[in-house]
Amino acid sequence: MDEGKKANEAVITLGGGCFWCTEAVYDDLKGVLHVESGYSGGAVPNPSYEQVCTGTTNHAEVVQITFEPKVITLKEILEVFFTVHDPTTPNRQGADIGTQYRSVIFYRDPDQKAVAEGVIQEITAAKIWGAPIVTELAPFTAFYLAEDYHQEYFQHNGYQPYCQMIIAPKVRKFREHFSDKLKR
Repeated sequence: MDEGKKANEAVITLGGGCFWCTEAVYDDLKGVLHVESGYSGGAVPNPSYEQVCTGTTNHAEVVQITFEPKVITLKEILEVFFTVHDPTTPNRQGADIGTQYRSVIFYRDPDQKAVAEGVIQEITAAKIWGAPIVTELAPFTAFYLAEDYHQEYFQHNGYQPYCQMIIAPKVRKFREHFSDKLKR
């Protein structure tokens, strides 16, 4: 069991481009207890944002989501994930380019991997995206919390141009599409 995690909680780590965007969406979901921005999948222990931005550490910008499976399932978490980012562009989300922006699911056990594979198969069969899904499935090894100023970035900086032009439209789309799953 993950350190600090209770028996009625689960954790998944997802990379879908800029962690500011992803965190802002998951903060609003019923059953999501915590969302933390950070780095995963690289070789350098406890990297800084500046190091990750160079693309040389192989970390992805990720969110680590702690949730209550009795309220929201991993499948539902992943359905949101595949709606709020483009899983067909390798190492890119919009203008953000580099391995740190790759689409990736860091699974913690064979069950999480199987759920992720099932969701990818369903989305592929439904032809929701016009290109093949390139989302990487990788075993979870470590999560490094991003610097404090990255946490709840959209909530604290919603007035900034990046937030208004990039994050706010994603959050609006998410809220419209998943209105029945919102906390408020």
